[in-house]
Amino acid sequence: MIIRRQEDVTAAVLAAFEKAPDPRLREILQSLVRHLHGFAREVRLTEEEFQQACNFVMRTGQQCTPAHNEVVLMAGSLGLSALVCLLNNGNKGQTETAANMLGPFWRLNAPRTENGGSLVRSPTPGPALFVHARILDAEGQPVAGAEVDVWHSSPEGFYENQDESQADMNLRGKLTSDGDGRFWFRTVKPAGYPIPVDGPVGELVRAVRRPHNMRPAHLHFLIFKPGFKTLISQVYSNDDSYLETDVQFGVTQTLIGNFIRHDEGGAPAGDVTGPWYSLDYAFVMEAGEARLPRAPIQ
Repeated sequence: MIIRRQEDVTAAVLAAFEKAPDPRLREILQSLVRHLHGFAREVRLTEEEFQQACNFVMRTGQQCTPAHNEVVLMAGSLGLSALVCLLNNGNKGQTETAANMLGPFWRLNAPRTENGGSLVRSPTPGPALFVHARILDAEGQPVAGAEVDVWHSSPEGFYENQDESQADMNLRGKLTSDGDGRFWFRTVKPAGYPIPVDGPVGELVRAVRRPHNMRPAHLHFLIFKPGFKTLISQVYSNDDSYLETDVQFGVTQTLIGNFIRHDEGGAPAGDVTGPWYSLDYAFVMEAGEARLPRAPIQ
């Protein structure tokens, strides 16, 4: 098709993509073209702005390393990760869900941890946290034998791969739900933490005057069992001051956990001194395909 005016560009691309043999790929690409071209027309995108945008996308990719994924961070900072998650869980966005973003710090092969065991694998000062959780299906029946990956930041706000003082796989573990769908473990209460702002994501945060670059404190969970859609979740601490302004837009009402502070004494373990915390939480899994995502950290 010979282009005679600007409107012809969109028609030419749509016609070219019409030949894609995969109907889903064709649908996605043609919709992308319509929205992308419509966006450029709506804002009257200048050539200089287009070049800046291309450079921004290029630098986002260049910022990625084996230990850091700037693309995942950018998707979260635009709210896209949260939106896609909610569109695809909770009966396709119709009901509440415990699903949440994977985040950039999940690793494969976390150490096997028995129920009641600890995720603390090197000295990690902070208040003890005892977690008791249960996994249910959509009918409220327990899901036994599910594999549960858990990972979280330290009380100083660092994942172990960011902090040389922590042992490898500190504050990570893999548990299995028992016959009642329950699993439980000991760890330390995590802290909120800043997302990296030394790259394109930081430029975005500063350009739009976000009040901060903080994520509220949370625990990550990845629950896997054949016959169920893999559940990726984050449970947020109800006492965190950043719940309302999470820089990654990840906090939903369902995922705010009741982290209960206890005064000194009465902890499940005799070596606990000072205040400690407990958390009880129930996860609901949907029927579907069980598959693991690609780990952001290789």
